[in-house]
Amino acid sequence: MAVIVQKYGGTSVGSVERIGNVAQRVARSWKEGHKVAVVVSAMAGETNRLIQLVHHTCEHPNMREYDVVVSTGEQVTIGLTAIALEAAGIPAESFMAHQIRIITDSIHSKARILDIESSRLKASLENGKVAVIAGFQGLDANGDITTLGRGGSDLTAVAIAAALNADVCEIYTDVEGVFTTDPNICSNARKIDRISYDEMLEMASLGAKVLQTRSVEFAKKYSVPVHVLSSFVDKEGTYVVKEEPAMEQVFVSSVTYNKDEAKVSLRKVPDRPGVAARIFSPLAEAEIVVDMIIQNTSREGFTDLTFTVPKTELSRALEIIRPTAEEMKVAEVLTDEHISKVSIIGLGMKTHAGVAAKMFETLSQEGINIQMISTSEIKISCVIQEKYTELAVRALHDAFRLGEEGGAVGQEKG
Repeated sequence: MAVIVQKYGGTSVGSVERIGNVAQRVARSWKEGHKVAVVVSAMAGETNRLIQLVHHTCEHPNMREYDVVVSTGEQVTIGLTAIALEAAGIPAESFMAHQIRIITDSIHSKARILDIESSRLKASLENGKVAVIAGFQGLDANGDITTLGRGGSDLTAVAIAAALNADVCEIYTDVEGVFTTDPNICSNARKIDRISYDEMLEMASLGAKVLQTRSVEFAKKYSVPVHVLSSFVDKEGTYVVKEEPAMEQVFVSSVTYNKDEAKVSLRKVPDRPGVAARIFSPLAEAEIVVDMIIQNTSREGFTDLTFTVPKTELSRALEIIRPTAEEMKVAEVLTDEHISKVSIIGLGMKTHAGVAAKMFETLSQEGINIQMISTSEIKISCVIQEKYTELAVRALHDAFRLGEEGGAVGQEKG
């Protein structure tokens, strides 16, 4: 008998009929004798609808009240899912975040989980019930509702699995697992059987939509085995696990892209100590994530500084940056929302040379100019014009033979 946490996303619970299908899938695991906790998202489109209601009411809402509104979608889904399970003869009990006390910090709309008081949840499972838990929600020290950011139900599920010391956390989505790239762009994209936490973390942070980034961080920290699979077909998906020796033989395992970033360029910035801190510290205080940063060589005491931020945060970032830029007499603040970040990822990059050169050559052959570059041990990212995204993804996927069984294994160094 295993302890299993299953998470179902908005598409999987997008209608009463689909919730019934979820109940049947959950029932199979329960009838096999397993203890099952189920985390569900709001029904497909519901969170977007609630967000629109908030912003139609006020362009810049109080974020505490924002969380009160957008957290309500999951309450409907847990109730319907528990009702469907009961109708199928499976004892079930629904829980909102405050009922099992998923404790978070107080950063509304993107709170971080600090602790889960799991005693009530464990008691429900010990009594033979399926526990149905609202994803995306939390509770801060003041007793206020918080939400965990888009895709936060993934984080809820992994955190619940860690609290229960579950044997596996199954993330059910509308795709069959993690692929070498977006199958909508590359028809020969392959499903990956097993991938390391680090590779999945890079993929999630660089644009892959399969798992929320923080859920992968949590899974890695607490060694939670994650199984990503489809709720619409009965096929094994992708396991996200600790690094295994065979994984380093594949030096490129995937290609990702992200069109949700914008570029900010400051021209003729005074080149002296403390300037970068004056620019980036206020952004950090406002919880705006700065990604890639490039500073040009100093000329005559001035330099150019370019960085990227999430596209949705661009206007807020500019409100913060412009007063400082005026004080420092920066010549220009330029923006570009028509960019894309294309990345290649693979554990084998740590031990194989020539990967970056091959990526740059491939983009060059397609006439694609690289605007910015960033690297880590297991990834290389390039900022390009957005209109070339699909072309770049296909070219890189082919160049590293990711559509072939075995992928980029055993190619020559250099």
